[in-house]
Amino acid sequence: MEQIIQAEGAELVQFPAGQVVYSPREFRRCLGVLLTGQLQVTKGTLAVSVLEPGELFGAAALYSDAPEYATTITARRSSRCLLLDQSLVDRLLGEQPLIRKNYLHYLTGRIRFLSGRLQSLAQSSAEGRLARYLLANSQNGSLTCSATDLARRLGISRASLYRAFEELEHGGLIFRQGKTITIPNLSALEGAL
Repeated sequence: MEQIIQAEGAELVQFPAGQVVYSPREFRRCLGVLLTGQLQVTKGTLAVSVLEPGELFGAAALYSDAPEYATTITARRSSRCLLLDQSLVDRLLGEQPLIRKNYLHYLTGRIRFLSGRLQSLAQSSAEGRLARYLLANSQNGSLTCSATDLARRLGISRASLYRAFEELEHGGLIFRQGKTITIPNLSALEGAL
């Protein structure tokens, strides 16, 4: 990592909490590595994911000629990122088999994640939408979010959300306490879909 930071085409950037890192019109054709802090990824009003240290961003712009970036990335906390331009990424992928393998693993994971998100959006029942959202966005089997915000993210009414909560709780697939939703068994919730 120290060698990469010193390489031509690498830049360390600090983003204060609340600052937009990438947006559809303001972005760089770089692969970003979140070193410290936390980044929120959104698509319009839909919360897509939260990035933690060690995670990558910017892959959608790196080898694309599209004039707009696919999402908006905002610093949830003060965040330090390492940005690697395309020529440096090309060199690293060619010279470092482990980096190449890890990057391909990352891209495969992103394809699976986005496929799940599409399936979630196509899911017709409120229970299905809620289950898919929880599976995609929970961290360590837990998610904290207000019912109003969650209903908005899922595109359903609060009444439908509460019915979905009740159905999943009745099946022992989730437990709620205040704004925190706990998934005791991720595989069981996934299997229920």
